[in-house]
Amino acid sequence: QVQLVESGGCLVQPGGSLRLSCAASGTIFSINTMGWYRQAPGKQRELVATINSGGRTNYADSVKGRFTISRDNAKKMVYLQMNNLKPEDTAVYYCNAVINASWYWGQGTQVTVSS
Repeated sequence: QVQLVESGGCLVQPGGSLRLSCAASGTIFSINTMGWYRQAPGKQRELVATINSGGRTNYADSVKGRFTISRDNAKKMVYLQMNNLKPEDTAVYYCNAVINASWYWGQGTQVTVSS
């Protein structure tokens, strides 16, 4: 059974940095696109960033220049480095990946940006 488990969410001050990690486990033959999404209270889940198996990245306009997505294929992990965090980045962050040609979601990790 395939699982995605996120870690790294916490309370951080505006202007601070945080690194989220997501580990894939289980019977895995292939991992294609991996990504991060977020959902703020009262809002729909939205794309933050994706990275395909070749390393091509895509970012939401709201995080360009501040967030960086990366992956380690050998470790089956994807990361999200978040810099210059703003209160509007507060949300539950979800890891997402196409594994064995199926979509999987993690359970989410809370990021709160507040002074």
